[in-house]
Amino acid sequence: MSIIIAIIIFGLLIFIHEIGHFLLAKKNGIRVVEFSIGFGPRLFSFDKGDTKYSLKLLPFGGACQMLGDDYYGEEEVDLDHENSFESKSVWARIAVILAGPLFNILLAFLLALVVMGIVGYDEPVVTYVEEGSPLYEAGVRSGDIITEFNGADVTLARELMLELYVNPLNGETITLKYKRDGKEYEVSLKPENKKTYALGITYMATEAPAEMEEITEDGAFAKAGVKKGDIITSIGGVRISTGAELNSYFREHPLSEKELECVLTRDGKEYTVNVTPVYGGESYVLGFNYNTARVKVGAVEAIKYSVSEIKYQIKSVIKSLGLLFKGKLGADDFTGPVGIVDIIDDTYQASREDGALYVFLNIANITLLISANLGMMNLLPIPGLDGGRLVFLLIEAVFRKPVPKKFEGVITAACMIAIMLFAVYVMFNDIRNLF
Repeated sequence: MSIIIAIIIFGLLIFIHEIGHFLLAKKNGIRVVEFSIGFGPRLFSFDKGDTKYSLKLLPFGGACQMLGDDYYGEEEVDLDHENSFESKSVWARIAVILAGPLFNILLAFLLALVVMGIVGYDEPVVTYVEEGSPLYEAGVRSGDIITEFNGADVTLARELMLELYVNPLNGETITLKYKRDGKEYEVSLKPENKKTYALGITYMATEAPAEMEEITEDGAFAKAGVKKGDIITSIGGVRISTGAELNSYFREHPLSEKELECVLTRDGKEYTVNVTPVYGGESYVLGFNYNTARVKVGAVEAIKYSVSEIKYQIKSVIKSLGLLFKGKLGADDFTGPVGIVDIIDDTYQASREDGALYVFLNIANITLLISANLGMMNLLPIPGLDGGRLVFLLIEAVFRKPVPKKFEGVITAACMIAIMLFAVYVMFNDIRNLF
């Protein structure tokens, strides 16, 4: 089932991207020779008007082949010249190329509307402030809503998470803006350096049972034999019914080198393990937790927060690329089709017991993320991608003279080979990570 879902998602994303090129090409009087979904041998095709429509074997790409849109063709196209890509104004060609990535971002926005309309957004509200911590001393309290962190706007809790990931806390002073009772406040504070301990688990701090969403390899819980999907029912002698209660326990009982007795259930059977938190070294902390759950909103707010969702996705891509150029991310941090299928499978398996609605929402959220990332990555100024073509067209617009097609073709071919080699590396890396 997960494979079928993945093929549907890939097919939808490719179709939306290529239909963007197709519609703008038709709008500008450009003849589309072939509109295809997939690569490789044709499974079937049909002709309508002057366009061939094809479905091909491999569902990992597509094409909107326009007349004259050929890097290795002649400098001019004699056949049907007035309807060729090259015969149109540079701004018409820019619109055609830009439409593909923008349609992917538009799809992400529409999916965000669906998700926001049903389950709402992740409000960046403070849920706990440790007494005596830097944030507590600065006057921040539970219930305050964070609106800005170190100069970065915060509308979604994930934006705060992104800022903390991209720019980890250090000894430098940070600024923070927050709202309380409709009034905005600003504080400056220095993070505190503390010893940290971890159990190597991820769970949702909601009213649902404290189910293990992820288990970190070589973490304390992994070494004790705990598996993904197990549910904590007691820790340190305190009964736990929900993820929220587990979160409260950790707030009131900070982790240390002290061993913890944990009672869990797996497939309805109860078992007990003793785990010792792993020392994570010293790190800078502010001494607070914030909400990561969704808060339902009305129709107008759903539109507002859907826009915020797209802004977050765009910021995420840009900041991730920044980490890549700084050497803080590497090729191993990329995920290709194989890795995406694995993520879809994990999401489907974790959601199906909650019903079809939750499966749909989680799959829609994944599709939203991939579509926004696909749109943004395609806009990168790399020959072989839409962004690379836009660079050549913008050069033509500025200097009023096109870049020689054969030169553009050679540069594009070289970059395409590099992109394909990188894609092969990512695919094999994804396969390796499955085992």
